[in-house]
Amino acid sequence: MTEQKQVKKPSARRRARECTAQALYSWAVSGNTAEQVELAFVLDQDMDGVDKPYFRKLFRQTVENIETVDFSISPYIDRAFDELDPIETAILRLAVYELRFELDVPYKVVINEAIEVAKVFGADESHKYINGVLDKIAPALGRK
Repeated sequence: MTEQKQVKKPSARRRARECTAQALYSWAVSGNTAEQVELAFVLDQDMDGVDKPYFRKLFRQTVENIETVDFSISPYIDRAFDELDPIETAILRLAVYELRFELDVPYKVVINEAIEVAKVFGADESHKYINGVLDKIAPALGRK
């Protein structure tokens, strides 16, 4: 009997973060309103296994607090926002929103989840960049 490697399904919260990163990316590059992006996302994407209320909260609140989130990121990146890969920007925004406003989520979980989302959607080494930036931001936000 051969042993099959079991593929672990991502948690509902991980799926919510993945969807949020995609929605934030779409919002940033499309120029559509957050409401349009959210509606299109919920209607057009596979939302099976997604913590939908958490997705909606993360997306809406990140957009609503975008100035604060971006202000928290900018001192810790090595280039201008418009020079960052748009998916890296989306993942950083999502993670910094969680670090700053979702205090019930441990900072290590936020950083690890951002790394895992970057491994799925980012360029080959982007998870390392995300990790480095978030490792600097977390203590600045009093989360380490």
